[in-house]
Amino acid sequence: MAQTTFEEMSASDFFYRNRDIAGFTNSSRAIFVAIREHVENGLDAAERCRIPPDIYVRLSFEAEATKDTQIYKLHVEDNGSGIQPRFIPSAFGQVLYGSKYKLKQTRGTFGLGGKMAVLYGQITTHQAAMVTSSTGESNKIYAFKLMIDIQRNRPIILDRKVQINKDNWHGTIIEFNIEGDYLRAMPKILEYFKQTAMVNPYANITFVDPKGRLYKWIRATKEMPEPPKETLHHPYGVDVELLQRFIMITTATNMSEFLRTHFHRVGGITAQKFLEFCGLKPSLNPKKLSHEEIVKLSQSLKRFKEFLPPDANCLSPLGEDLLRAGIMKELNPEYLVVHQRKPSTYAGHPFVVETGIAYGGGVPKTGGFVLYRFANRIPLLYDEASDVSFRVIGSMNWRRYKVQPEMPIAIVVHICSTKVPYKTVGKEFIADRAEVRREIANDLREVSRQLGHFLTRQEHVKTEKKRLSIFAKY
Repeated sequence: MAQTTFEEMSASDFFYRNRDIAGFTNSSRAIFVAIREHVENGLDAAERCRIPPDIYVRLSFEAEATKDTQIYKLHVEDNGSGIQPRFIPSAFGQVLYGSKYKLKQTRGTFGLGGKMAVLYGQITTHQAAMVTSSTGESNKIYAFKLMIDIQRNRPIILDRKVQINKDNWHGTIIEFNIEGDYLRAMPKILEYFKQTAMVNPYANITFVDPKGRLYKWIRATKEMPEPPKETLHHPYGVDVELLQRFIMITTATNMSEFLRTHFHRVGGITAQKFLEFCGLKPSLNPKKLSHEEIVKLSQSLKRFKEFLPPDANCLSPLGEDLLRAGIMKELNPEYLVVHQRKPSTYAGHPFVVETGIAYGGGVPKTGGFVLYRFANRIPLLYDEASDVSFRVIGSMNWRRYKVQPEMPIAIVVHICSTKVPYKTVGKEFIADRAEVRREIANDLREVSRQLGHFLTRQEHVKTEKKRLSIFAKY
C-alpha cells in the first residue's frame, strides 16, 4: 500500500504555484496588475501623511523574452511617508506582511499585491528588485537590493546602501524587471490611469511608456478627503474565533469591561442590557468562560438588536465635491449630478456608496451606458458583468427617467468600506450582497431622478424651439 507524505508550504510558494488567484493570469494582465498595485501603494503612502500625491511611473523595454512577451523594467516613485529601514526588506520580500491589516479603510486588503508583483518579476526574469526609501525625518536614504526566498517566504538582502539625504526627500522608489505584453495591456493601463485620476482628483500622475511617450494627469484640487481612523470590531461582525482571540489578550477582569474595551460603540448601559439578554453576570471574568459559553456569547452578539450601528469614522469617502471635480476633470460632461448615501452596514462592516451620472460633453459614445466602478478609490476594470453595480443598472427601468439606450451617459459608482465584499483576491468586482445592492440602487435612483428632470427640460426646450420655428415661417 502506497504511503502518503505530508509537507508544509509557505505563503510565497502557494502564490508562486497559484498566481492566477492574485490576478497574474497572463502576461498582459500581469503587467497591468504590477503597475496598479504599486501605484495604489504610493497613493496610500502620500495620503497617510496628508500630502497631495505625486506618482511617477516609467516602463522601459529591456529585452525580448518570447515571441509574444518582452522583459520590461518597471519604476514607480511616490512622495509618500516612506518606510523605516528595518521594515523595507519584509515589506517588499515577504508575502502577507504589511501595514494594512488594521480595521480602517485602505486600498490594499491582503498585504499581497505589491509582493506578488515582485515575486512574479522574480520568477519570470530571475532579477532582484531595488527599493529606495526615506521617511524624511533623518538625513539618510536607504537602498536595498532584494529577492524573495520562495520556499521560506523570507526576503534575501543582496545589497544595502545608505545615502545622504541632502534635499530632505521622502517617499519610496521600487524598480524591478517583469515579463509582460505591454501592447495588449496598454488600453487597460491607460484607462486605469484615467480612472485613477478621476477618483483621486488631488493627485498628479505621470506615466512614461516603453516608447518614451509621456502621459500626464494633473490634479484639479489640493483638497483631500479626511483620513480614516482605526476602529474596533462591531459586535455583529464577530465570530467565535475572533471572540476567543479577544479573550486571550484582554486585560479586562469582568464582562462589562470586556465588551466596552473590545467592541465598537458598546457603552456601559448597552453592555448591561446585552449581558441580561444572554444570561451572563457582569462581574464574570471573561477568561473563565467555558467553550460552550463562548459559542453562546458569539451567537447572542448577532441576535441582540439594540447595538448601535457602526459610525463612519473608519471610512474616507470622497465626498460630493471631490467626486464632482474628478468627473468634470476627466469627462467634462454637459450635465453632471453626484450624490452620497448615508453610511450603512453589512455583516457589521460599515460602508458608504457614492454615485454620479454624467451626460453629454466628453462622455464616450458607445451606444450604451459607460460604467465606472470604484472601491476604496481603486478603479475596477475587469469582470464588469459580474459586478453588483452592473446588475443593479440592468434591473432599473430607465424609461421612467427619460433615458434612451443611445444617449451618451456615464455612471460612476464608488463604494468605500473597511471590508469591501470582493469576490476574488484580484479585487476586480464586488459581490452581490443584498445590503450593498440596495444602497447602490437607492443612490442611482436619486441621481437618475435629477437626470430625468434635466432631460425633460431639454425635451421641452427642443419642442418650444421647433414650435417657434414653425411660427417664424408665417
